[in-house]
Amino acid sequence: MENPEDYNNDLHFNTRIPLEELKMAVEGIKGQLSKIIIGQEDFIELLIVGLLANGHVLIEGVPGIAKTITAKLFAKTLKTDFSRIQFTPDLMPSDVLGTSILNMKTSEFEFKKGPIFSNVILIDEINRAPAKTQAALFEVMEERQITMDGICHKMDYPFFVLATQNPVEQEGTYELPEAQLDRFLFKIKVGYPKLEEEILILKTHHLRKQVIPENIIEPVIGPEELKTFRAQVQDIMIEDKILEYIAQMVNKTRNHPHLFLGGSPRASLAIMNASKAFAAINGRDFVTPEDVKKTLVPVLGHRLILSPEREMEGMTPETFIDIISQTIEIPR
Repeated sequence: MENPEDYNNDLHFNTRIPLEELKMAVEGIKGQLSKIIIGQEDFIELLIVGLLANGHVLIEGVPGIAKTITAKLFAKTLKTDFSRIQFTPDLMPSDVLGTSILNMKTSEFEFKKGPIFSNVILIDEINRAPAKTQAALFEVMEERQITMDGICHKMDYPFFVLATQNPVEQEGTYELPEAQLDRFLFKIKVGYPKLEEEILILKTHHLRKQVIPENIIEPVIGPEELKTFRAQVQDIMIEDKILEYIAQMVNKTRNHPHLFLGGSPRASLAIMNASKAFAAINGRDFVTPEDVKKTLVPVLGHRLILSPEREMEGMTPETFIDIISQTIEIPR
């Protein structure tokens, strides 16, 4: 019979992943953003996890709480191209994707690329644009390509969408379609800062005077490093019992009597990939139930639709995520 200690030693050496550089890069990004952004540690951590898990991120909050500036500065920490698109009610799909124009010299149509052709794309106030413009993002967000006039145009690596939106109760906003919401790995809700944080914001802004925030931020990682880090995240171990825990959680959202729409298999994959990224940034080569718990609200919150009765009672998806998670035994 084999010695259990020998098995554990083999397991340890065979599954060890060198995560030191990844951890240093994460700390470097946090350090750069802390030069400007006060508080918002959870927000910044979720942005990093979204990047490492190769998913897109939706950021929701009222105007004036640094959603856009945080996303913009986060993009500056990456050695990649950056594009910003301001969504407005009159924005057309061609304004985002590009359009074919006639070349008078050759008498042929040429495709002129739109601002979506970049590495990190900040879509500001995504829910200000009508449904047809939002629908233009379906293919590019999921498949990293667009098809125009029968020709497929691939996106360069990496392709990462950061979108901000105002709460739907605000004037002049449109609800995002469920199919588009499902393409976002996370929805991050950003709230007002605490009193102490707001005082510090005022002090640092006063001391900074005319210095432009973007000029203070230094790039930390490039495309090749990001590709390596993402590969390491995919190699993080996750036990079968934790995969079952994820599947049970998402499955229960589909069968809950007070939920009109539950999570899709894409949500299960999002939880798994984000859990791996949480483990990696904490220097672990294996996923724990705590990693999974951290992902539940940002992954499922925007995918669940409540029944009309529960919505009228003022209940939220977060309420049911908490209720469901308490009914499932945590793997040990």
